[in-house]
Amino acid sequence: MSRVPIRYGARPCALVVCRGCCCGDARKNPAQDHDGQLARLREAAAASGGRLLVRTSDCLGPCAQANVLVVQPSTEGRRRGGRAAWIGWSADADCLDEILAWTAAGGPGIVPPPATLELQMIDPPKN
Repeated sequence: MSRVPIRYGARPCALVVCRGCCCGDARKNPAQDHDGQLARLREAAAASGGRLLVRTSDCLGPCAQANVLVVQPSTEGRRRGGRAAWIGWSADADCLDEILAWTAAGGPGIVPPPATLELQMIDPPKN
């Protein structure tokens, strides 16, 4: 895996984690460790040396596929044609492993996603 160097003013790859009405709600999905998931993503961002950002958002929309997160490309990834990847059913450890490995390698536009992660990609909601 090659790492993408950070250039001044360049935006790194970012994860937007849904924490709205269904995603992150222990009442609706009690078997999932929502706090643990978010903590793991934030720890990975802190350890990335600025190559990964993690943000939370209110409801992103596709509640039937909770937990939803969006992988946004870096400035370089967008320049190379990368677009945001919406991922559903993202609460399990294997999915997080795939997401973190993909973003560490550069994410959208830099390297293709793992095949197993492609199976969890969903369409963004229509406005």
